[in-house]
Amino acid sequence: MCCEDVSTDGKWCYIVFWVVCKPATRWELLKKRLVQACPSCSSASGISYYRSELQSPKPPDVFLIKLCCVDRKGLLHDVTQVLSSLELNIQKVKVSTTPDGTVVDLFFITDTRELLHTKNRQEETYKALEDVMQDAVISFNIEKVGPEITACCQASPYLPSAITDDIFNFEMSNDLPSVSLTSNNVCVTMDNSLSPAHTLVQIVCQDHKGLLYDIMRTLKDYNIQISYGRFYIKQGRKCEIDLFIMQSDGKKIVDPSKQTALLSRLKMELLQPLRVTVVSRGPDTELLVANPVELSSKGRPLVFYDITLALKMLNTCIFSAEIGRHMIRDREWEVYRILLDEGASSSIPRRKVEEEVWKRLMGWE
Repeated sequence: MCCEDVSTDGKWCYIVFWVVCKPATRWELLKKRLVQACPSCSSASGISYYRSELQSPKPPDVFLIKLCCVDRKGLLHDVTQVLSSLELNIQKVKVSTTPDGTVVDLFFITDTRELLHTKNRQEETYKALEDVMQDAVISFNIEKVGPEITACCQASPYLPSAITDDIFNFEMSNDLPSVSLTSNNVCVTMDNSLSPAHTLVQIVCQDHKGLLYDIMRTLKDYNIQISYGRFYIKQGRKCEIDLFIMQSDGKKIVDPSKQTALLSRLKMELLQPLRVTVVSRGPDTELLVANPVELSSKGRPLVFYDITLALKMLNTCIFSAEIGRHMIRDREWEVYRILLDEGASSSIPRRKVEEEVWKRLMGWE
């Protein structure tokens, strides 16, 4: 995205994106997803803010893909890429490798098209996986699972303190990682003097993949409405953003404590929208990636895809992988725990793995 304008009159919202065209962009799918994300005309009678007490929509059906195959480098990313292209969303994954080189993959997924219960859709999925894996497939199965199965497979809501310390140690020491692992030089300011009805938030930062998402999910969690906004990206990926905002009561943000809280959260989310670290577990090496979950229970999309792609580019095999949601401090996080192959991981510096994964997640590759 090069720039964007957004404005609202309190009932209708007008958004214009100027984007850079890429050959692989699926424009029809993008249009379909944007239309689905917009509220219907009948619901546009007033501004609707997110409140946890509102009734959530019916959750989509969850299916379990059981895949047994012969291991090879880049296998998990190839599978993830196929599922993504088929518009199958990975809710949870558990991957393990046996001593004889056989991989057992368990993917809990939902279907954006809501057709995975049909034979044709299941055959389409199998054919796509077979094409990319060729003779490596040993067995394959898709079945719909009930809430009792998904509940049994849920991770513990709390992680051991040793793991949370590994992920968030820079916060406790007030030290951020090196420039290569952060969106450096983030400046966030607030001004109430330029508009009689709105608070102006000005942001200057380095562009990254998901920047708009990171800003909007933060404002959404704080129940803030944007009345007008402009995003502009200059050369060198420097992004300048002006947002005229107000609280859910239609007033400016004048309370100093609320101003400080919002500014601090925005700066932190732009400095490090995710947490990435590689730690030693005895003889093993574990990659940890943590992604904050919105109050609406949505997580950042395509994180697992980007992680597996980065490891594939590093020619690093994955021994096991798990995705789980956990409460860390006062927030829910989606935590990716990936045990790297002992032989491959020992030859690549930990810092190199962290940097490559981070760059892929931020779109800086």
